[in-house]
Amino acid sequence: MSSNILVVDDEPIVREVVCRYLEREAFTTLEAADGDEALRLLGAEQIDLVVLDVMLPGPDGLELCRWIRARSDLPVIMLTGRGEVTDRIVGLELGADDYLTKPFSPRELIARVRTVLRRTAGARSSDDGRIELGDLVVDPATRDVALRGSPVRLTAREFDLLEFLCRHPRHVFSRDQLMDAAWGYRSARDTGTVTVHIRRLREKLEADPSQPRMLQTVWGIGYRLVP
Repeated sequence: MSSNILVVDDEPIVREVVCRYLEREAFTTLEAADGDEALRLLGAEQIDLVVLDVMLPGPDGLELCRWIRARSDLPVIMLTGRGEVTDRIVGLELGADDYLTKPFSPRELIARVRTVLRRTAGARSSDDGRIELGDLVVDPATRDVALRGSPVRLTAREFDLLEFLCRHPRHVFSRDQLMDAAWGYRSARDTGTVTVHIRRLREKLEADPSQPRMLQTVWGIGYRLVP
């Protein structure tokens, strides 16, 4: 079944190019030129992923991302301007699954879309079994996480990062290694993405995120998970 992709950007040429490339790959596309139209489509249509520009008339991309994340785990890939580092970080902190900086290659966007959809599909083999580390339970088959018996809501990228660390308890990984494991690629300019997602995981899993006991920083190297 074809996935429905909502492309939200106020630049007609960007929407045209992105939609054309997505449709070549057999995706179904919907378009919105501003935040209000995006909200209408999100409420009226079955959407599988949103390609979301940060700068929009009406509710901007950050507001839309916050609105989406408060209601669902719908995957979001954000588009940011070349110098908008702050917007990119805020978007990730709000729960965006990935981002691309303009100008970008449409082929790279397609690859990111496929990767995010694959990770959010939840079609993992149940043969993997649940991972139980103390009070933390991670189920790769259903992509559910529970802490002390209570469900923890994670984005697709947060889950992938946590699952990888849980499969290698106490092992120290660099940011590059974690990018490769959870994102499927390495890029020195993107390693801050790992820092943002570790911080988000700490906020959801640690009793005191400012003094993490489970998701530990190993200074000068990277991170490890200690059950």
